[in-house]
Amino acid sequence: MARNKSILDEAKQVDRAVQLIHLGARLQVLESETDLSYERLLRLYKEVAGKSPSKGQLPFSTDWFMTWQPNIHASLFMNIHEYLNKVAALDDIDIVIKAYKLYLEQTAAEHLDPLLSITRAWRLVKFIDNGMLTTTRCNRCGGQFVTHPHEIARHYTCGLCHPPARAGKGKAGGSLTVPAALH
Repeated sequence: MARNKSILDEAKQVDRAVQLIHLGARLQVLESETDLSYERLLRLYKEVAGKSPSKGQLPFSTDWFMTWQPNIHASLFMNIHEYLNKVAALDDIDIVIKAYKLYLEQTAAEHLDPLLSITRAWRLVKFIDNGMLTTTRCNRCGGQFVTHPHEIARHYTCGLCHPPARAGKGKAGGSLTVPAALH
């Protein structure tokens, strides 16, 4: 016997998909996080975004999150995500959406270009959940930063406390300040 779908549940799924599309999520994220059919998601994507979704594979390497600036942005996002995960009773994807919106607000307040896309943020949470990445406390500033799971925590110093030699020297270098959300 076929189960009747709730109209309210379907509306919630459509709203979630629309939010993700507005944030720039790839179609694969929508497929993974909603119960809507591929055809329906494709039509919804075209209607909301006004264009067809990007094609190709999702980013899969953990290495991107380990480079200097992306690590700072990923760490900022994960600190927001972990806080919301502790204090809000929401579905996992709704925590990702709220954390990403707060990440965008924080980068805008600091006059920074957000380096993390919603798709990368979603992938980062998956990497952490699967033990492919973790967070480690910096022994200098005390902030939590995204690291490989086998990082020696006792001796870990983040990229803000010990930036690479060329950090901040390029055109898009920006300033070296610790965002308040990392503390």
